[in-house]
Amino acid sequence: MKIPTTLKHKPVIVSENYEQIDGRIARNTDAKGISLGLAQWNDRGKIDISAKVWRYTGEKWSRQSEELPLHRVLDLSILICRTIEHFQDAYRYDNLYDPEKPVIDRIGLQGDAMTVEVCTDNEHIREDIKLFNQALSDDGEMIGERLRTLSRILKEMGY
Repeated sequence: MKIPTTLKHKPVIVSENYEQIDGRIARNTDAKGISLGLAQWNDRGKIDISAKVWRYTGEKWSRQSEELPLHRVLDLSILICRTIEHFQDAYRYDNLYDPEKPVIDRIGLQGDAMTVEVCTDNEHIREDIKLFNQALSDDGEMIGERLRTLSRILKEMGY
């Protein structure tokens, strides 16, 4: 299925077979493609690049398609990696984290820092964190494949 080019997001680089590799729901997903292109929120004279997940309901392109600025995609990747790293050793804690120190890390970005922490405001955090940990474990092979691929590409790029 071809990603539309007549909508506000203007695709430049596309992967139109994303439904074949969309994690555990591959081949049974409404996410039909992903793209990098010119953002839909561009103002006159100001151009931003965004990443977009294109969803198709079977009848039309969905309003639930997501578009993110590239820095947010990378910020999410940083958050994912740091979270996975935390859970590799989380078994040491009774509740998979230290309630006295819920901050996992502060990662310096743009002169400040991204705080990565367990959401202690979640009243069901004890149950939810166990479910989260199990889901990470269940998807470990699939996530690991993507992280190894990302690592290889970053090394090829000199990072």
